[in-house]
Amino acid sequence: MGSPTPLPVDRTLRRLGQNIALARLRRNLTQAALAERIGASVNTVRRMESGYPGTALQHFARALQVFGALEGLNQLLDTPQDAIGLALMDEKVPRRARLPKNRPDSGAF
Repeated sequence: MGSPTPLPVDRTLRRLGQNIALARLRRNLTQAALAERIGASVNTVRRMESGYPGTALQHFARALQVFGALEGLNQLLDTPQDAIGLALMDEKVPRRARLPKNRPDSGAF
């Protein structure tokens, strides 16, 4: 068995599961109806709604698609918006540009 799920991850999965359950209920869908629409078993929907960490990401993604919220998943770690990643890259930008030492002649074949 793998390592235990960190508490912040566990809380987030449970909150996501609760949100999926609420979205399902607001749309008056049964667990069986959602399971059919996402191509999964009712047991999978139950585990997903309880925040079970072993639930495949594809089931969450399919549920988000059913609820019209798939774009939210697509925006996670959107690289142009990754402030930390961009800051780390900016630290490696040279202070000045230099031509390469072994520059081939532009007219030679």
